[in-house]
Amino acid sequence: MTKAAVDSRRDLRERAFQALMSLEYDGDVLAAVRFAYLHDKDIDEEKNVELPIFLLNLVNGIQGTKSDLDDKIASKLKAGWTIERLTLVEKNILRLGLYEILEFDETPQIVAVNEAIELSKTFSDEKSSKFVNGILSQFVTEE
Repeated sequence: MTKAAVDSRRDLRERAFQALMSLEYDGDVLAAVRFAYLHDKDIDEEKNVELPIFLLNLVNGIQGTKSDLDDKIASKLKAGWTIERLTLVEKNILRLGLYEILEFDETPQIVAVNEAIELSKTFSDEKSSKFVNGILSQFVTEE
């Protein structure tokens, strides 16, 4: 398998999600990213491996703006719902998708939404993927 295939943006988004989930339980951002990136690769973890900048930017950016992202997500929830009611999986997928919509000009917004939907299908269920689509689609501004 080539490095390009291993380090596809889809794969890096999944690894960013995994790092974000581990950070819910405390920890160091760099250590979480490093573990998420290397855990299933045949690479000695002691070796100095350059982490993909896309992955680092996602996790650092989300961690740095988590409160703002949560406020924006909460503003799109139906009456009676709060951000605290969401599962950790949904919250982190929504944060990742919204951060990419708002901060990554090189990623078309609809691609960010679709990638978040795919993450929710992988790590949750069909109902969750529809919920993620409904929330994130409200932030799409490009045609």
